[in-house]
Amino acid sequence: MNLLVYTPVAVFAIFLLLFAMEKWFPLRATRTGLFARLLVNGILSGLVFLVAMLVVRPSSLSALDWSSAQQFGLLHLLQLPVWAQFVFAFLLLDLSFYYWHVLNHRIPVLWRFHNVHHIDPALDVSTGFRFHFGEVFLSTLFRVTQVILIGPALGMFLLYELVFQAGTLFHHSNLRLPIRLERWLNKFIVTPRMHGIHHSQVRPETNSNYGVVFPWWDRLHRTLGLNIPQSK
Repeated sequence: MNLLVYTPVAVFAIFLLLFAMEKWFPLRATRTGLFARLLVNGILSGLVFLVAMLVVRPSSLSALDWSSAQQFGLLHLLQLPVWAQFVFAFLLLDLSFYYWHVLNHRIPVLWRFHNVHHIDPALDVSTGFRFHFGEVFLSTLFRVTQVILIGPALGMFLLYELVFQAGTLFHHSNLRLPIRLERWLNKFIVTPRMHGIHHSQVRPETNSNYGVVFPWWDRLHRTLGLNIPQSK
């Protein structure tokens, strides 16, 4: 249960670190006022946190309890060693989020909510919290279905949640990494340059790079788009 308590604290600490680093080492030139954006993103984020804490998290934890009590879900059927369960659960949770992200782009009613995230006039770590509370509310059904079908243990789920939130903040940040380092990292995780392309106003580029933690799902489904200058 420690992860349940400390995850919000760790995520906020990561946010502050990335917020400072992207000001020292910016990847893209900022063309909008920072204070006005932070105000808007802060208000939107506050509503998101409220819905997440009151609806999404309790529903997900209840689904986890039910899955554990009923021994329901893929992981319960496979009877893998604990280490393999962790790996398999982590991969399946991330893959299913890839599909959810794709649906948010392809289903018009979901896109109307998700577009609030995309129309941020700039892209930095605060964009990682900028979502419409309606999108987060609608994601409850997905989250409940996700954990019931996969059947991860509580610790597995909370560990992925922490990595998921940290990865979201990292790849939305305006942090300039040495290009060689970023190309190496991008073999294993989604990076700021990769996800920056996803926030392009060019539709084919927007409909690429859906991954959250791992870039492998974009490679597998041929939705990966790279080598597009951030200035474009």
